[in-house]
Amino acid sequence: MKILVVGAGAIGGYFGGRLLESGRDVTFLVRKARAEALARDGLVIKSPTGDVTLASPSTVQAQALSEPFDLVILSCKAYHLEQAIKDMAPAVGPQTAILPLLNGMQHLDLLDARFGAERVLGGLCAIPVTLDAQGVVRHLSTWHSLTFGERDGTHSERIAEVAQAMSSARFESHLSTAILQDMWNKWVFLASLAGITCLMRATIGDIVAAPGGERATLDLLDDGYRVAEAHGFAPAEKVMERTRAGLTEAGSTLSASMMRDLEQGGAVEADHVIGDLLARGEASGLTLPMLRLAYTHLKAYEIRRGRSS
Repeated sequence: MKILVVGAGAIGGYFGGRLLESGRDVTFLVRKARAEALARDGLVIKSPTGDVTLASPSTVQAQALSEPFDLVILSCKAYHLEQAIKDMAPAVGPQTAILPLLNGMQHLDLLDARFGAERVLGGLCAIPVTLDAQGVVRHLSTWHSLTFGERDGTHSERIAEVAQAMSSARFESHLSTAILQDMWNKWVFLASLAGITCLMRATIGDIVAAPGGERATLDLLDDGYRVAEAHGFAPAEKVMERTRAGLTEAGSTLSASMMRDLEQGGAVEADHVIGDLLARGEASGLTLPMLRLAYTHLKAYEIRRGRSS
């Protein structure tokens, strides 16, 4: 199986690197500067589960793509999706499967429109990872899972081949027959975590220690749950129990990467993670005050950031 990983940042570098480490045929679609750095320094992963340096990994730049791949793993930020779709297009042939690892659901609509729904799998990952200033992929815990599946829940031949390719890599891989529900579960959690930590500029532990903090967090979670419910993807009660516990844990240092991006003055996935959830809910006739507040806050930040750039 020929695998193209779009990007070699934190997510793409980690999962693509682990696949390459396991002997899979992996090529990274990257910009010129990243290609030069990888050729010079290799793809370096530092992780509690084992460090690895992969010398001179195979890379390609968009203008040089000329042949289709069997699997395209898409790991970019949502605000880079439009360009990523253009860049990867020559790699998508009649038999290519696309595995996006973005959060939310909006990317499925965009990928379906460009490549056809039959080529687009469902997927998500769960991993605390960052790319440092030296280009090193730094895995911050032992938590590293990648979940994927056919969106209609079938156990197809191609998804079995994807599962086989993933099986020997040094991360947890899960073939799901309910991948859309899994994606909604993560979306509800992430929108709540990102929304509340961005609003409060604080970790979960600090938020729930403040007067009214736990109530505000759970109200935001309830907004997200009601949107999922309205679309037929209400998370199961056991999922909600874990989510509530994670979002209200005393002393927790948990925060969303979006909050860290915001504090550093960077771009944020406001529209994809918060805005799209809000839009889907309001289109269903729901009143979602906490989601609306979180989205307004993030859009005001983007306006101020645009003015200062």
